[in-house]
Amino acid sequence: MGLTLLIDRSPSHFASIVICLSSILTSTRYIFWRITQTLRFDHIMDAVFGGVLFMAELYAWAILILGLFQILWPMQRPVVPLSGEDEELPTVDVFIPTYNESMEIVQNTVFAALGMDYPKDRFNVYLLDDGHREEFRLFAEEAGCHYLTRNDNLNAKAGNLNAALKKTKGELVCIFDCDHVPTRAFLQLTVGWLQKEPNLALVQTPHFFYSPDPIQRNVPGGDELPGDNELFYGTVQRGNDLWDATFFCGSCAILRREALEENNGFSGETVTEDAHTALKLQRRGWDTAYINIRLSAGLATDTLLAHIKQRARWARGMTQILRIDNPLWGRGLTIAQRLCYMNALLHYQFALPRVIFLISPLAFILFNSSIIHASAVMVFAYAIPHLFMSLWAHERLSNGRRQPFWGEINETLLAFHLIKPTLITFLNPKKGSFNVTDKGERMEDDYFDIRSVRPHLITAGFLFLGLVVGIVKLIYSSYFHIQPSVLVLNVTWASFNFIILLASIAVAHESRQIRNTVRFPFRIPFTAYFEDGHVIDSVTDNISLGGLAFSLPKNYELADREISEISMKVDNRSFALPTKIVSKSGSLVRLQFEAASMPEQKKLVAALMGQADAWLHYGPEEKPVSTIASMKHILKIIFGLLRYRPQKRINKKAAIKNEKGAVKK
Repeated sequence: MGLTLLIDRSPSHFASIVICLSSILTSTRYIFWRITQTLRFDHIMDAVFGGVLFMAELYAWAILILGLFQILWPMQRPVVPLSGEDEELPTVDVFIPTYNESMEIVQNTVFAALGMDYPKDRFNVYLLDDGHREEFRLFAEEAGCHYLTRNDNLNAKAGNLNAALKKTKGELVCIFDCDHVPTRAFLQLTVGWLQKEPNLALVQTPHFFYSPDPIQRNVPGGDELPGDNELFYGTVQRGNDLWDATFFCGSCAILRREALEENNGFSGETVTEDAHTALKLQRRGWDTAYINIRLSAGLATDTLLAHIKQRARWARGMTQILRIDNPLWGRGLTIAQRLCYMNALLHYQFALPRVIFLISPLAFILFNSSIIHASAVMVFAYAIPHLFMSLWAHERLSNGRRQPFWGEINETLLAFHLIKPTLITFLNPKKGSFNVTDKGERMEDDYFDIRSVRPHLITAGFLFLGLVVGIVKLIYSSYFHIQPSVLVLNVTWASFNFIILLASIAVAHESRQIRNTVRFPFRIPFTAYFEDGHVIDSVTDNISLGGLAFSLPKNYELADREISEISMKVDNRSFALPTKIVSKSGSLVRLQFEAASMPEQKKLVAALMGQADAWLHYGPEEKPVSTIASMKHILKIIFGLLRYRPQKRINKKAAIKNEKGAVKK
């Protein structure tokens, strides 16, 4: 371990490989010790508790090895420029599937898709409406895109896409979820690879979210945390790409129609049609690719309940694939592809092992059950290096995309809700249905979502009881005839679990969210026109699709004057938006955009969300955070939870949807 500490000073990738190999060896040493030295039990209760814990550890060890293999050498695929004259470029059908999402969300994606830089006669945009809404048909007609619907909703999103495939004929098919707004450069930067590689079926790009997820929004300092998906899209998918195992993620991707037709369209046997489609294409010998450039941006889940609902669907779908199309069996995949898929599918089985790890120290503290047949010194000698090295290796390879201990918090947050869906689906893969993730919700007031963390609160109560009992037993260890060193080890373990549980419970403090649109910290020059004819030039402090804020020039008096219009430029062409002042604080002025025409809305979306570099440097900086700094932040969050007092709630039922059946069991 000392040699590894010295190697860690080197930024080279070779050093990362050495650290990962050291982690695998240390963890394998621990598992070998557990098998050969610690699985001797004196009582049936010890055997049950100890056996269950060991199975959870075996699972964690397998995930560690598969995960490090998957991301050991992330690939950074370059962009291939388009080749040929405009009339020679492949034709592209752009699909935007929707079901029950609001017009405010869908229209921005349609506007941005229509504005992509690609010859206008070489691509068509299709709004695929499974909600059969007349309002959407009229909107599509006015916006200039095609409108498609079908007679039924069979196979949910996969069925919607397959129905559109039969009515279109483009050589390539580009897909955006209705809240994923593409930049103008999307087709320019992705089609080139499909031109260059005739056997390439898929080019996937990251799912980037411009709105904060529930963790980022609900906990103190959450705006400094990387998004929940950043590790997957920034590291895991790049690792997959090296092994030709890129996953199709259902949106922000472009596929070859020939490959889809050979596969009989998008796979509808599971509720994760995207990953299953990629697996089937790769079985047929088609290649896949991943370009790690943010070429689109979407909305993250608004509430913790919606977040759980989405992850439960993903877990159910991955479990379905594990059961009905296990990548370990069957023809067509390389060994590396099989391992990458197995890591993804097994990852979503984390729920039960995570709960086992949470409650295992209580077996000894409350019931004196020796679940590990070894002295505290031996446990320390084998377990601590194993835990330290695995944490270190993941921290090294994640490169700041996942801060220490937040993987444990994320899993703990979801674990209790995912146990039943994954177990039932494993036993009956046909169980369950596709659930659309709600986006664009508003909350009039802060509130504590006790429904989402009720099992966490109960478990935290048992852990607190265990800590109290453990301390009492430690003080009177001679009376209880217990080894103090073993008790200290279990109390320390329970204390760590208690901290992780409290941090996950803190996420249930839903923060007030009343804005219809997300504010972007973009600095955009504009001109403001006053009703009295005065004009000033300024730069936005922040801007959204609903308004902007800016600072008045020094010593400038606004008085009662009204700003009736602002203008800004997109592609060196000016456009204007009617406005009104909604507030003024010192020199800061906030404007609201009044009802704008559709051409004006298109230009505003292009200005804010359609620029090629709009999202390249958006969001918190990805930088490694030390273990100590991360734990300090977590403790700060817990202290904030203990001081939490709910504010007055105004008609909660009207403020948030009652997501009945949020986690379909």
